[in-house]
Amino acid sequence: MTLHPFTSHAVVHSGLARVTLVGELDLDTSSFVHDAVTACLTEQPTSLCLDLTGVSFCDCAGLSTLLRARTSALRAGVDLVLEGVGSQLARLLSLTGSDDLFAVSDARTSTEPARCAWETAAPPSDTATAAAGLSPLRDLPA
Repeated sequence: MTLHPFTSHAVVHSGLARVTLVGELDLDTSSFVHDAVTACLTEQPTSLCLDLTGVSFCDCAGLSTLLRARTSALRAGVDLVLEGVGSQLARLLSLTGSDDLFAVSDARTSTEPARCAWETAAPPSDTATAAAGLSPLRDLPA
């Protein structure tokens, strides 16, 4: 049960999408995230950033939503990065083995709403991704 108000804000600009989430990511709020991600992907961005800086709690339903967002992004051919992953969510990702499935940016250095800190005009190569301290996004298992 969500105790704090949950908000999601989606912006797509110049092929770059950002969904900013604030509050608890759980069964009650997962549909809002799914709707925001789906709306962004219909705009056919080249990359999608989920800004989780304001997420105070994430349960298994929230994790499932993040995994569904990953699947949707992969199917659409869109790069996905999680930004601002807090300690509770990082632990959940680690305990479930999901941490290796996402590109994760630890710090939010850009104030531009539709960009993640690592984004450039071209998608980052594996070498650039590693140099930026990000985990590469892996393909879905066959």
